[in-house]
Amino acid sequence: MLTKKQLDLLEFIHARLQRDGVPPSFDEMKDALDLRSKSGIHRLITALEERGFIRRLAHRARALEIVKLPDMLQTPKADTAPEAVKPAPKPKGFSPRVIDGDRPDGPRPRGAMDLSEVAAVDLPVMGRIAAGVPIEAIAHASHSISVPGAMLAGAGAHYALEVKGDSMIGIGINDGDVVVIRESQTAQNGDIVVALVDDAEATLKRYRRQGGMIALEAANPDYETRVLPEDRVQIQGKLVGLIRTY
Repeated sequence: MLTKKQLDLLEFIHARLQRDGVPPSFDEMKDALDLRSKSGIHRLITALEERGFIRRLAHRARALEIVKLPDMLQTPKADTAPEAVKPAPKPKGFSPRVIDGDRPDGPRPRGAMDLSEVAAVDLPVMGRIAAGVPIEAIAHASHSISVPGAMLAGAGAHYALEVKGDSMIGIGINDGDVVVIRESQTAQNGDIVVALVDDAEATLKRYRRQGGMIALEAANPDYETRVLPEDRVQIQGKLVGLIRTY
């Protein structure tokens, strides 16, 4: 599964190759995706290459080759290929397999089971989340992990992420831990959240709002707090549990 920005970039490159026979420049890609710098394009290109969708050709300027396309881009119309990227529906979180933890109002039907009463529930592990310098979000389930049902009490879908980095060691979140996340698009000051930055990078940090700015705080003095405009940050979920294997 590709992120929205990855899919947008792949569609843009494909359309330009069909129209002109050559891929767009990095500046054209940056402008089409409304990114602030070409470094974001480099990360998206690398991600698409690692997933086998494109190939960079050596010793040639602007040399990109489409290797494969996702199903949704398999049959584009060449005579209506867009000059810029068509807007795509905004994804909801990482689109995990839903494990519903809602508690219905009033008494439960006879025989119904609350998730908090379940001994263990399998959750999809959606990839790695950075507890350090943000790394690219991986939006597909690599495997599943069993977690205590009591961790899932409350509303919303749940998923798990593997932690990469040491920026949250001050609150006991270590490199290699698995965090359990309850999907949410909002947060309160002080919550530990999965934050998506510029639709391309995900990180696990403490959330604080300061007017129109969002501060993503580390729990390690070696890392600086990142303060970003609120339109660059999307909340993808809140930390509800942690699993460590020794």
